[in-house]
Amino acid sequence: MMSASVTSPLLKNARLLIVGSCVIRELQPIVEEWSKDRVGLHVCLQEHHMDSVGFKVATIALKAQPSSITLLTMNGSPHCVQLHFAVEQARQLTSYKGLVEHFVVEKGRVFKVSEEAVKAARHLASIEAMLQLRQRSQQS
Repeated sequence: MMSASVTSPLLKNARLLIVGSCVIRELQPIVEEWSKDRVGLHVCLQEHHMDSVGFKVATIALKAQPSSITLLTMNGSPHCVQLHFAVEQARQLTSYKGLVEHFVVEKGRVFKVSEEAVKAARHLASIEAMLQLRQRSQQS
């Protein structure tokens, strides 16, 4: 992703699939399935800082105006979760109106993740409050 030209005709109005590089290495069949009818880009947040990736996504959103952005990363990876954060930040900064969808892979299965879950993941105090509430309801 980081070496792709933001003005590439391939990205213009495209349905983008942004994949964590580890997903490509470890789960190629899933990536092949998800790449159908999408323009695929990959990035690793262990190799690139979240700010650089977010700036790149924001620039793609402004210049290429993709019709949608779909993310596919490993569940539980502290690096991959940053990709979801970066794309949501880019959406806010650019007022991107296209569809943004978040997906994670866990034990070979793909799970959809809501925008609200991505936002909550940035707020540990909120997550702690939800966990405590759940714990109290289980004790009742």
